[in-house]
Amino acid sequence: MVIGGGLAGCEAVWRLARAGLAVDLYEMKPTVFSPAHVSPLLAELVCSNSFRSNDLHSAVGLLKEEMRRLGSLLMRAAEECRVPAGKALAVDREKFAALVTSRVATLPGVRLIRKEVTELDPDRLTILATGPLTSESMNRGLAALIGSQHLYFYDAIAPIVASDSIDHSRTFRASRYDDSGEGDYVNCPLSEEEYKAFYRALIAADQTPSRAFEEPKYFEGCLPLEVMAQRGERTLTFGPLKPVGLVDPRTGLRPYAVVQLRRENEAGTLYNLVGFQTRLTRSAQDRVFRLIPGLERAEFVRWGSVHRNTFIHGPSHLTRHLNLKSHPLIFLAGQITGVEGYVESAAMGLLAGENAARTTRGELLAAPPPTTAVGALVSHLVDQTERVFQPTNVNFGLMPPAPPDVRKGDRPAYYARRALEDLEAWMAEVGYDA
Repeated sequence: MVIGGGLAGCEAVWRLARAGLAVDLYEMKPTVFSPAHVSPLLAELVCSNSFRSNDLHSAVGLLKEEMRRLGSLLMRAAEECRVPAGKALAVDREKFAALVTSRVATLPGVRLIRKEVTELDPDRLTILATGPLTSESMNRGLAALIGSQHLYFYDAIAPIVASDSIDHSRTFRASRYDDSGEGDYVNCPLSEEEYKAFYRALIAADQTPSRAFEEPKYFEGCLPLEVMAQRGERTLTFGPLKPVGLVDPRTGLRPYAVVQLRRENEAGTLYNLVGFQTRLTRSAQDRVFRLIPGLERAEFVRWGSVHRNTFIHGPSHLTRHLNLKSHPLIFLAGQITGVEGYVESAAMGLLAGENAARTTRGELLAAPPPTTAVGALVSHLVDQTERVFQPTNVNFGLMPPAPPDVRKGDRPAYYARRALEDLEAWMAEVGYDA
């Protein structure tokens, strides 16, 4: 069985069904919702609607291409639900979730069971893909099984505004570094005076308090806006509000700072504030974010929020095939393994599904080599020797380094070429049927 109908769970079910196996998929929604989920659909995207860069010479772009070659359900669905986002792969989140739900629920041999599972049977082949918002009852069940406490960190969600409520007379359209025409992003330019007023209000704003027994442990790649701001007045202008590569066509000048809005759905009626994940209270968001030019009268259809993300200590508990060392019939997939990001989570679901199918057929388990993006992520999960284990997005730094004679500027192309060649060789060696 597969527990959890998020990105990783759906990818795992797809892989198992592709192998001709019967699968019970347990999804607790709509009987039980996590603090961040609102839709009964599978594969609900609760944070950004972007799968990040689609450039093959970026690590996450390479990971996407590997997943396509591995027969990924989600990469195919994302392309079908794509919305303009420059070089990024972004989707209409409702259309995407509906499409994935339809395809998973109609797979031969798949039963979708709307019920919360709170315990794990170590003698039953199981893929646990409950994600970063694993319920407290399942947390206790997993902790009892592996005999240790989970680690956790906080992740935050960016707000969404209605397009027709934006004052477009104060914004301009452009994609960073792209002067070929109207860009995919709505840009809200701030003067130095406007930025400093926004900054002062942000750092003074009220925040949602942590629960008394939880110590905030943020993921560095998804820091709340106000946490970044506390590092210094100019930090945001080198982060999510950086103006580099953007010129306001009305002035011909680069603004002091820029807030970018990215299309949230295919119709272009909703936009999310890029990089504005936050744990400010709703009243504080309502006051502070209206200081951004163009958003003074914006309709916020979703406020930012904060939630706890759960993951295990992979080096202690996981094999490179994503099953537990102590209970090899229990596989883990998605962010609970210690990866960060939509694409990374789905990739772990794909691999867990493949190895669960191999277990059923009595075959040797397999994992791609560390020269691939998928294999590099697995190595991060299981090979670390440091006492402190932190989640990570895919990046070229996880891979074996390029030879010294490869110039720095040529390394991304080298990593991509090597990875795809090694992936194809591995697929042929282990008999992976995409």
